Amino acid sequence: MGFPPIDFPEGNEFSQERWELGKKLFYDPVMSVDSSVSCASCHHPSLSFSDNVALSLGVDDLLGTRNASPLANVAYHPYFTREGGVPSLEMQVLVPIQEHNEFAFNIVLLADKLSEDSVYVQMALDAYDRTPDPFVITRALANFERSLLSGNSRYDQHINSLAEAVLTASELRGMDLFFSERTQCSSCHGGFNFTNYAFENNGLYEEYKDIGRFRFSNEVGDSSLFKVPSLRNVSLTAPYMHDGSMADLETVVAHYVSGGKDYSNKSELIRPLDLTLDEQTDLRRFLESLTDDEFVDNPIFR
Repeated sequence: MGFPPIDFPEGNEFSQERWELGKKLFYDPVMSVDSSVSCASCHHPSLSFSDNVALSLGVDDLLGTRNASPLANVAYHPYFTREGGVPSLEMQVLVPIQEHNEFAFNIVLLADKLSEDSVYVQMALDAYDRTPDPFVITRALANFERSLLSGNSRYDQHINSLAEAVLTASELRGMDLFFSERTQCSSCHGGFNFTNYAFENNGLYEEYKDIGRFRFSNEVGDSSLFKVPSLRNVSLTAPYMHDGSMADLETVVAHYVSGGKDYSNKSELIRPLDLTLDEQTDLRRFLESLTDDEFVDNPIFR
């Protein structure tokens, strides 16, 4: 795969016991107050651990406030949530647990509930030598999520010169466009994970209901800025944008070609692009080549 080594925090180094406990928690609706919703309810393996609706449903069928982000390669993200207000995977799970529109629970009460389950008690002891308290819950889930590595798309096989890897002529033209000065797509979606993890506004609206990073920083310059998402497996993660307002890649590409709407904090990189319809198709086909079928079909993650 050729990715950098994963930085496991001290005290939560990888082990099979921790991974298995994290996986069990990830798929268990016990995480929600009424045992109706699990992490996997909004993060499906076949969709690069994302969702296929604009906004996911939480307990009591309450509508979420943001489009569910894919979890492929979250091991490399420097911060979490779309405004970057959470500094580690260990802390990230606290957000959906306490959010009223998601799990609507309390991690202390969740720990109490798990402590009544002899299977969870034994797994926690095996993994962390302690009962399933908040430390164990957050660490185990993070341990599992750090294993969700995706880097074997046809694009990866192409750049690694594997004989069986072939990109079509259209995909190759799209790749040239993507990395060109003409489009500058890779200025934000660069690197092995196709993101620079920066916070940007892409001119989706002239007026925003979601204040984005301002919610975390309280800085006017951060109004409606959102973390640049990874494009790995992007053809599987529709609908797109922080609110799921764009249904398909064709719409997304057309948006960037248009230069977006006027907004005070819009990135200077978002400008009209002179791309023909054929070139837009090539660009979209290249994005589709970033799909890693081995990852999304891997039975160990199910």
